[in-house]
Amino acid sequence: MASSELITMTMREADRIKTIEAVASKDLRPGVAAARLKLSTRQIERLVLRFRAEGVAGLVCRSRGRTGNRQLAPGVAELALGILRDRYPDFGPTFAAEKLAECHGLVICKDTVRRLMMEAGLWVPRRHRKVQVHQPRPRRHCLGEMIQIDGSDHRWFEERGPACTLLVYVDDATSRLMHLHFTFTESTFSYFEATRGYLAQHGKPLSFYSDKASVFRVNNVNATGGIGHTQFARAMYELNIETICAETSEAKGRVERSNMTLQDRLVKEMRLLGISTMQEGNAYAPAFMAKYNAMFAVAPRSAVNANRPVRTDEDLALIFTVRNKRKVSQQLTLQYDKTLYLLTDSPLARKCVGKYIDFYEYPTGLIEVRAGGVALPFITYDKLSAIDQAAVTDNKRLGHILEIAKLVQAGRDDRRSGASPSRRNQGLPVVEKRAAPGTKSARQLNSDDLANAIRTTAKARLEGDNPPVKVDRRTVQGRTNQFR
Repeated sequence: MASSELITMTMREADRIKTIEAVASKDLRPGVAAARLKLSTRQIERLVLRFRAEGVAGLVCRSRGRTGNRQLAPGVAELALGILRDRYPDFGPTFAAEKLAECHGLVICKDTVRRLMMEAGLWVPRRHRKVQVHQPRPRRHCLGEMIQIDGSDHRWFEERGPACTLLVYVDDATSRLMHLHFTFTESTFSYFEATRGYLAQHGKPLSFYSDKASVFRVNNVNATGGIGHTQFARAMYELNIETICAETSEAKGRVERSNMTLQDRLVKEMRLLGISTMQEGNAYAPAFMAKYNAMFAVAPRSAVNANRPVRTDEDLALIFTVRNKRKVSQQLTLQYDKTLYLLTDSPLARKCVGKYIDFYEYPTGLIEVRAGGVALPFITYDKLSAIDQAAVTDNKRLGHILEIAKLVQAGRDDRRSGASPSRRNQGLPVVEKRAAPGTKSARQLNSDDLANAIRTTAKARLEGDNPPVKVDRRTVQGRTNQFR
């Protein structure tokens, strides 16, 4: 045992000396030493054997000064860092590690990638980032000068009913609840209905302050309608109401904090009253708002009410519509949402040939075709018309042909074009963005689909009580085209 040897130890290793020495001299039991040093009894026995053989030097970690088993191969760190600088400078460590393995074949632990990015200055830990400061904005002076609007998706009726959305209108000057409206989801028609309710009760405010949801702002810079032009913004422009979109949720903090209070108090109030539907919730909203405003609303700086009455020449039913333009063909027809509109022949309709006219779609589902402010009469032909079971059952002579056409239509993609707005305000389901598996568009249906339908129908008739029917292929083809 070389007593003059210089040994470098950590404080943790130095703390073990007296304990291991006591175990070696049999003044301390190994189990007690293991509990004191938070090691296993076998490890204590190994350390005692090393201490007896090598002295204090045996307590030094054996891996000190050796290359780690998980150390990266020479040049791998530099290669990975070069790739991170060139292609993934704004990626997080976890995502960057996934891309290094997926695209470049460099399988590196995300913790190692994090260390490399931190050393290169490509990533800063959250605790070291500069805290973003949101300075408070002073309130507006008058009631109705600015109304903050937002939708809160929550289980408002708890387990008594499905989750829905509450549209909240809060005055910026007083924090008063101006209007509450329960609806299925945030959509253009839902905000039309809620805003009409606000206007009927309070009049027109100077401005609405909202987030950047698609109802209020078109965020796609390549949109054909231009950035910022939505149906809601167009309606507010016609009513001379300014629309402002907040950059952050903190900017419209009054309505955000009101949402949190409503999710607590309103939910419990409706629970005590047994309210479990949106209709009942909308009926109870005025009473709750009166109680809420008496407790939480503040007095405005100015007693002037900035809300303006709706003018007599402002037709709210006409303003709160979704409008789209379509071009009139030489045959006086227009296409909208996979439906063909045939205009009634008239001098005004003939003047519109080759021009774009407006489609007015109301929240109730009514559609008007207008040119120069005048509604044009029309009839429709739905390209997605379908054969119902009653027509197959009642028609004795063409029942088998209608049944084949029905099978062909079962494989047709019956989604609309998407030009029509969402009807979630009426409880209708959301239109899927992708076609259902196994379906085709009407143009993709061909003779193979017809042949499969014929074979399926013939097989069903053979297996059933009805005798097989001989079907003329040309007749079926004509009937199928008719019902497309």
